[in-house]
Amino acid sequence: MSKLQLGYVGCGFMAQNVHLPNFTQTKLCDVRGLVEVRPDLGEKVQAKFGIPHFYTDYQAMARDDAYDAFAVSAGFMTQGQIARDLLRTGRPVFMEKPMAVTVRQAAAIVEAAQTPGARLMVGYMKRYDAGNQLARSRVREFQASGRLGELFYVRSHGFCGDWVGGMDTEIETSTIPMPQEKIEGPEWLPSSCLRTYVNYLQQYVHNLNLMRYFLDAGDDAQVKTVDLDKGGWMGVVALEIKGVRALLESGSMHHYRWDEHTQLYFRDGWVHTWAPPLLHENLAAEVEIYYGGENHAYERPLPDDRWTWSYRREIEGFLQSIQSGTEFLSPGEDAYTDVRLVEDIFRQHVT
Repeated sequence: MSKLQLGYVGCGFMAQNVHLPNFTQTKLCDVRGLVEVRPDLGEKVQAKFGIPHFYTDYQAMARDDAYDAFAVSAGFMTQGQIARDLLRTGRPVFMEKPMAVTVRQAAAIVEAAQTPGARLMVGYMKRYDAGNQLARSRVREFQASGRLGELFYVRSHGFCGDWVGGMDTEIETSTIPMPQEKIEGPEWLPSSCLRTYVNYLQQYVHNLNLMRYFLDAGDDAQVKTVDLDKGGWMGVVALEIKGVRALLESGSMHHYRWDEHTQLYFRDGWVHTWAPPLLHENLAAEVEIYYGGENHAYERPLPDDRWTWSYRREIEGFLQSIQSGTEFLSPGEDAYTDVRLVEDIFRQHVT
């Protein structure tokens, strides 16, 4: 099939270090245009990646019918508005997580994705991690065969650490200040809690999304109990996800790599995954399977795509789904649930 013509909005850290390198290196698309409100930065990034067209207004790019799809990485509120406008042109859009700051904003974006020809994918790269995909397939096998008994508990632990994995790439900068973004939280949230809410949202939608992915739960997820510290960051949240009790442990520590792992408990064993530092290229999640019962054993299976980067596989998944017409692995309708869950968590926390 012919290459897709892609328009990209944003020239920040993630754009320069992750998404633009992956989009410009793949054989599935040509990055035809770049948008950045700071011209000096945009023109430097345009030259660095060899992008033919540059705009300071994404609406100008949106009016060009030569583009087949768009991708957006900007501020939390801003990227939602941009994604909504681009979806209304009737073309597929990739955007970073979280897709929105509030359920109300998320609903408006999902509604725009119903425009004929439009489709929305949200950047949950953990679903595209080869190790996580292997773990999910084994969970499915055990559920179908009953070999490990009932799946009764899921635990997701995320204390953060060094997420860049030593990446030292220099990025282009601007002499022009970034326009200030006004973030509007849920109407019921005290303004004093807004910063913590947004920080929790941007970090732990990943964990919530991954647990739902492992359980193939869709929107079948409810918050049961919330016990966060006064700052609203460290603590535990108990949920029920597709009838399975789940626990999310949040916090932070100084760790030389990335302290995040997810464990799914069966009566006679478990499936356990460890996340690599997020920007560590070509390293998939580690997987451990424990077999209990009469004969005890451990297995450390490796995915077929052993040396791959989840962010690159995510971009390839976006483009391949557009070409084939298949469903995105992380569609906007599904990502809406994570925003809903974080709102539910903080609604309990502040009351």
